[in-house]
Amino acid sequence: MKRILSILVILLCVAGLPAQAQELLNKIQTISKVKGITPLESKVRENNFKEKYVLKFEQMIDPSNPAVGTFTQRVFVSHRGFNKPTVIVTEGYNADYAGSSRYEEELSRLLDANLIVVEYRYFAESTPNPCNYDYLTVANSLVDLHNVVTTFKQIYTGKWISTGISKGGMTCMFYRSYYPDDVDISIPYVAPLNKATEDGRHEKFLAKKVGTPEERKAIKTFQTEVLKRRATLVPMMEKLCQEKKWRFRGSMDEIFDLSVMEYSFAMWQWGTPVSSIPSPDSDDQTLFKHLMRISSPDYFSYETDLYSFNVQAARELGYYGYDLKPFKKYTFLKDAEDYMHKIMLKESESNVKFNKSLYKYVTKWLKKNDPKMIYIYGGIDPWGCSGVGTWLKTNKKKNLHIYTKDRGSHSTRISSFDEPTKNEIINLLKSWL
Repeated sequence: MKRILSILVILLCVAGLPAQAQELLNKIQTISKVKGITPLESKVRENNFKEKYVLKFEQMIDPSNPAVGTFTQRVFVSHRGFNKPTVIVTEGYNADYAGSSRYEEELSRLLDANLIVVEYRYFAESTPNPCNYDYLTVANSLVDLHNVVTTFKQIYTGKWISTGISKGGMTCMFYRSYYPDDVDISIPYVAPLNKATEDGRHEKFLAKKVGTPEERKAIKTFQTEVLKRRATLVPMMEKLCQEKKWRFRGSMDEIFDLSVMEYSFAMWQWGTPVSSIPSPDSDDQTLFKHLMRISSPDYFSYETDLYSFNVQAARELGYYGYDLKPFKKYTFLKDAEDYMHKIMLKESESNVKFNKSLYKYVTKWLKKNDPKMIYIYGGIDPWGCSGVGTWLKTNKKKNLHIYTKDRGSHSTRISSFDEPTKNEIINLLKSWL
């Protein structure tokens, strides 16, 4: 009965569309796993999509045990042509952005391709009810993608390209290694591959490798100065947190220290100019405002839209640690070890143990195989120091390529490179197509 009602709603929504604008819709309506379809507007400037929909795609909560039940996953489909290639975005988080009428992913534009965006399970409208984090695993998320791709391959029979950014890039990498034949090309952007909840490589990168010695010194000087002023800055932060209603598992002194430690990672991750750092003799308000702009304490709240990521980071995605040693004289914290479990997870999930099997499997698979993959990294992005470019040798591989942009941040894309490199990447992609 629900299926019939949803189809009636769809028909009412699209009744005013001309027949030639419903070609994709007619095909989607035959897919039994689609439990809801909503037409969306598209206003892409060049080569607009002919049709665009957001779907409720039925998935199993636990693919190994159908008795656990199902949930609906949000899937956005933007259509250019059945004979075109198809780009699937393996999103790692919330996919709200894909509903924008102006949204177009870089590769879909470059390749004149159809575009499918799959929201990650346990985020936004793709969260099962009840929300049991036992089923929030990479393996289950890859089954979700496999189901979507195999379903839409019945509609789009051309080449398939998977891509994702950050955690979505990790998902893209994992998907290719677990289901190597689902897509023809994979392009993970700024994707780390961490080996522990506190990987260990990021602290060394921030302390000795990223940027110039002068830049690293300027960042450390700022961190030291705000720690010295904790007597005035901690109350300022506490007042802000009360106003914003941010809550934490740790004390305000602990959260202040962690925010200061996070500052260096955040600065480099997004490529914030070191020249924007206030002078050490600036007034309290100026230093505080800058710290909050770069490293706001709400990052450490367990009441966040990114909480599902925290659970996965502790379980199998890994994360990074903080080195308190250079600041020990001024910190309230004795050490920052295991801060993910102590601060960023709820007590109900604080006993989650890290499983290294995902890291081992993917590293082994990448070393043994030569898929058509292009990794994109930024040279100053701390996530890159745990990326595959630090250990994967590509000189004997024909298809797998790694491109790192000098001084590139976490926002590095193909369009970020100089013209010769950008053209080299695009020509490589087009040769594969």
